[in-house]
Amino acid sequence: MSQSKRLSQSLNGSWTESPPPAFISGSDTDAAEWTKEWKGVLARDLIDFRIISVDADNTVEEACDKLFSEDAPCLAVRSKQSDHDAPNRSPYQGLFDYSDVNAFLTLAATRHTFSLDDTAPDPRQLKIVEAAIAGCVPVHLVSNLSDKNPLISLPNDADVVSLLEVFARGTHRVLIQASDHSGEPIGMVSDRGLLAWFDSYAKTNPSFRQYLANPIQPLSLPSLHIYTSVVAALSTASVLDAMKLMSEEGVSSVAVIDEESGALLSAVSVTDIGKIVVPSQSNQILGMPLHQFISLIKTKDGRTDGADRYPVYSCAPSSTLHYAIEKLLATNAHRLFVTRESTLSSPVLAPSAQGNLCGIASIVDMLSLFAHLANVEDVDPTEMQKHRRRSSTSSRTSDQQRFIRSRSSSKSSVRQSPSVIASSPTDMTRIDALSLDDLISKVERRKSVRSNK
Repeated sequence: MSQSKRLSQSLNGSWTESPPPAFISGSDTDAAEWTKEWKGVLARDLIDFRIISVDADNTVEEACDKLFSEDAPCLAVRSKQSDHDAPNRSPYQGLFDYSDVNAFLTLAATRHTFSLDDTAPDPRQLKIVEAAIAGCVPVHLVSNLSDKNPLISLPNDADVVSLLEVFARGTHRVLIQASDHSGEPIGMVSDRGLLAWFDSYAKTNPSFRQYLANPIQPLSLPSLHIYTSVVAALSTASVLDAMKLMSEEGVSSVAVIDEESGALLSAVSVTDIGKIVVPSQSNQILGMPLHQFISLIKTKDGRTDGADRYPVYSCAPSSTLHYAIEKLLATNAHRLFVTRESTLSSPVLAPSAQGNLCGIASIVDMLSLFAHLANVEDVDPTEMQKHRRRSSTSSRTSDQQRFIRSRSSSKSSVRQSPSVIASSPTDMTRIDALSLDDLISKVERRKSVRSNK
């Protein structure tokens, strides 16, 4: 069966959306009423993840193994006992998620670009390299290595607006403290969980439901328009290229675009890296072209839930905000790629779309919009991303120049907006895997031992 036929048969007709209504603006009166109701809902009632902890001195491979075995989006790194005994100290010192896994693997695979003799080496990377040479990297060194995963806690009586104040700045999860002030959090709320709550709220509030009927184009979603760069990689680029791009640009996924047409083919996320690269048993997968890697993601998705699909979802600028929210929740995606396609009728972007990628509509973008409605101050959904870009020790400028040079001589150059940050294939002959094979093999051995038990 052809690929296009298989894709079309996996689609649900309910995804076809009707033309959007005329623009509907939420009035100040409506927004004030919504905000009053949001402040009456406690954050603890939105807890959607239990806290799964790992000791600070556990190794990175042990932490990765726990991420996989628990099917957890994130681990809380428990403080060392001496730190925990200190007054008013949290029992956790940080978080560890798939963005951190990607950042660590990228550091491990690009060690040749990092010199211990640098005049101003990154102290944290220096400690990680030294620990790896010694044969054991504790997870506390890698916690929030991505600069995207800060440890933030809210009091037990925090409300929905308190959550908006955190998530509207790019954070993806927060811990909720116990009512007895014991310091031990009772659970975790994710940005997806909050978006799901807003979706439910719309079903009970007609005016808010009407507000969500707005098409996304005129709304102030910060990543919707071209001025905010879409981070993308060519389909011929390597897995390592995508990993480096995500780490350096402070994003959790990159678009994969066709080398010939500039069409959006798929996307690769840090979760894909963690769940496929680490269990691969070899660092050779780092040199795999992305067009082959995305087929592995598709195969894995099919084994997990029976859906035969490409792991990328899109919407048009004319799509309604409600449609975009429903699609994000239904597909378990964190972002939708916005395309200029005029007749989009499925959650899977047709590979025939030609160079139409124009922006992103993410969960964080939508929550920042609601934060503006609630008059939250200093809303900046790109704060985490900009922090990562500032702290990155790698230079994207040279990669972009290499991309421009490599494509300028091609008669089939990628036809993308200049604001699309793209990565071209890297020479894979210099991959130096700092303990990478050890990490992969140790995780696989631990999985094998556990399955035999």
